[in-house]
Amino acid sequence: MTLKSWIKILFINSFIFLICLLIVEIIFGYWFSEFNLGPYMREHRLKKNPLVLVYNNETYNYIYKRNYHGFRGEEIDPSKIEAVILGGSTTDERSKPSEFTITENLNILLKKKGYDFKIINAGIAGQSTYGHIYNFQHWFPKLKDFSPKLYIFYIGINDQWLKQHDIDNPDINSGAVKNPEILKAFLDNLKSRSFFSDKLRILKLKYYTRDKKIKHDHNYFVGKEWKERAISKDYKYINYKKALEIHNIKYLKSKYEKKISGYLNNIEILNNYAISNNALPIFITQVRYDGLKIDNLFILNYSLIEYCKKRKLNCIDLAKKLNGKLSYFYDIVHTTRLGSKIISETIIDDLVKIIKKENLFPLK
Repeated sequence: MTLKSWIKILFINSFIFLICLLIVEIIFGYWFSEFNLGPYMREHRLKKNPLVLVYNNETYNYIYKRNYHGFRGEEIDPSKIEAVILGGSTTDERSKPSEFTITENLNILLKKKGYDFKIINAGIAGQSTYGHIYNFQHWFPKLKDFSPKLYIFYIGINDQWLKQHDIDNPDINSGAVKNPEILKAFLDNLKSRSFFSDKLRILKLKYYTRDKKIKHDHNYFVGKEWKERAISKDYKYINYKKALEIHNIKYLKSKYEKKISGYLNNIEILNNYAISNNALPIFITQVRYDGLKIDNLFILNYSLIEYCKKRKLNCIDLAKKLNGKLSYFYDIVHTTRLGSKIISETIIDDLVKIIKKENLFPLK
């Protein structure tokens, strides 16, 4: 057989093989599925990252996982999810094992109080309330039969930092739910719809774990970092009572009028999204390592609670209840294992009270 014949056979076989691959893609892929996420959530799905936490002279090796549908933790059918918590990195809590997070601490406390449902962690680093709205537009509608009874919004920290540029760029402000680069978003769209790409990512998640581990040393921040910055020496936690003394509410409402208006408008949108999905929304205020010292966070929290009373929304004012300590935080906004535990213990009674009032979940 001549070389020309061999090339012809190779070409024909390759062509047939590619046609077969195309047929498999069309039949088994997700090109026309209404539940395909397309270019969204690619950076927050099918994650399996080995990490190390050093805290209180203990070392914890753990795997940070985000499942097939984008939630932190193990695989779960979206139709089985009864409650979710949304927030930024202070909700995601990537730098600690899942069992040390606010979410899992709340689940432990709920179980002790006789409840059989679990809160699923939908936190995405960098997200503000604008990002949470983005979730309702581009993430949650793509989850088949996803209909939780409860949405918990742990909010305030990321909204305090927003500038108009951030607000006007939803793809950036969403917490990278969609890659802002056009070419990468296009490629993400192709990969998420491809049968073969999807199955390869699932296999990789199941069988492959990289050797390199990212280390989160909370001891460094709690000890050396705070001391170097002279924070621990003159540290004062500004609780709600003290904040009322040092902040002029009328002045701050004027100073941050536009920011407050945008924030409360987002609250209304999120509230409506939850209700339209036959779910109950609960909004929880946040604090920093120094409590309510920063005026814009204080006035956002204050305005939220004021709005909740006016609109009869369910809100939990963590900022008013918590008397913080430096040991609760390993940096300006993120909590240590102890801090997450204390926060969950601070809000659990109010959470249960709302659940009972709304007759949302039965006791075991």
